[in-house]
Amino acid sequence: MEIGLNGKVALITGSSRGIGLETALYLVKEGAEVTICARNKNRLKDAAAYIFEQTGKEVFFIETDVTNEEECQKIVSATVEKYGRLDILVNNAGTSQAHPFEEVGTELWRKDLDLKLFGAIHCSRYAIPHMRQVGGGAIINVTAAVGKTPPAASLPTSVSRAAGMALTKAMSKDFGPDNIRVNTVCIGWIRSEQIEKRWKNQNPGLSWEQFSSKERQIPLGRIGNTDEAAKVITFLVSDAASYVTGTSVNIDGGMVGTL
Repeated sequence: MEIGLNGKVALITGSSRGIGLETALYLVKEGAEVTICARNKNRLKDAAAYIFEQTGKEVFFIETDVTNEEECQKIVSATVEKYGRLDILVNNAGTSQAHPFEEVGTELWRKDLDLKLFGAIHCSRYAIPHMRQVGGGAIINVTAAVGKTPPAASLPTSVSRAAGMALTKAMSKDFGPDNIRVNTVCIGWIRSEQIEKRWKNQNPGLSWEQFSSKERQIPLGRIGNTDEAAKVITFLVSDAASYVTGTSVNIDGGMVGTL
């Protein structure tokens, strides 16, 4: 199946590692030109080198803090200047912050919302006019499964991610007439540096496969891999998903109790 990414241009935030990096790799493999950005310049250089090693193709990388609106505008403008257009935006920047309500101060609330919610808002605001110019586009807001069914001590992440889901639905209705599709992927347990630290600190005697399979609350019986999330995102931004907008896709091994 031809998924229609040749000649498309994508911007992915939070893409120096993890799901963002893996998504960049898959989009490049499918023929897209890609800009990656994150706050750590050295990690960006390593990410660009990794993609080149895997594909023989270069990506454009820019050190960026998406909590700063001016920097969101800068990365969009730089991408369009580099490639002449913008078709795809993946709002992936974010970290996991999970605490009981009374332990979350005002400053942490602001930092979390600035990164996960306003980062997506600002990047989308500057990307959409360029998508209109090329006849449409695709935006993915990467959120989290806890935004659907927040457990105890899941703040502020569960709230900022739930806001990201509402943002997705509202934007899909606003920009459907422009052929700009907006969807969200709700991430569950996916292998990351944070989870690997937990594995090495708490279960150093287990292999990754043994540690992963201990997560009994996941119906598929294991923690997911970054490429499994990247493949879903790649599909959703492609022409193969041309009639899919305003929806959420759980990438969680069946863990969440809602659709």
